[in-house]
Amino acid sequence: MARLLRPDAVLIQAVIAGALSFSHLHDLAEAAGQTGWKAWAYPISVDLLLVAAWRRLRTVRDGGAWTWFIVALFASLGANIATAGLLDLTDVPDWLRILVAGWPALAFLGGTLLVHSPAHTTSDEAPVPDEVTPPVDRAPAEVEMERAEEPDPEPAPVDSTPPVPELAPVPPSTPATPAIPSALLDHARKLADSHQAATGSPIPVDVLAARLGLPAPMTDQITAQLQLT
Repeated sequence: MARLLRPDAVLIQAVIAGALSFSHLHDLAEAAGQTGWKAWAYPISVDLLLVAAWRRLRTVRDGGAWTWFIVALFASLGANIATAGLLDLTDVPDWLRILVAGWPALAFLGGTLLVHSPAHTTSDEAPVPDEVTPPVDRAPAEVEMERAEEPDPEPAPVDSTPPVPELAPVPPSTPATPAIPSALLDHARKLADSHQAATGSPIPVDVLAARLGLPAPMTDQITAQLQLT
């Protein structure tokens, strides 16, 4: 509560400036023939239009808001200057009486346009990035189960041609690399894509091997087939 009641220099200055401007607008309206409660309504109308235009300028980019802000500011400053001795308030010119009499319609038009005009944001909204789905680690047992569900490859046809006797010793051939099931390749591709989307860099081979639960040689073969490196 003490913080709310603490005096603020800017707030005090705003109260003083508002009171003086309010009084000048009232005196000018009264001198232009608007007596009684009508003279008190003119300052409220000017200040409300000024506040409405300022609030719209803070939220949207609108040239019309600047126009009505300048109109309200000119009306407020004009009243302050006119009541400073530059204008004989006992003999107000006809053009000023016309302006004062037409102000309510002008203020109503400006307030209506400020409220009902479509808004255009002042800053370009940054596109919202798509939500990145975190990678789902699967247990090695699930991978093995998918591998077990894969159909066994058909046996190769038996060659009935009699074998040709070897005339020279043949060096032992390199054992064939076991084929990688397509389901395991698809799963490895999903893990690599998820890691790429989450970190922006390719998945390391050791991380892929840990998530697949496979030995490093087989993981290297999967990496080579998927061209992850």
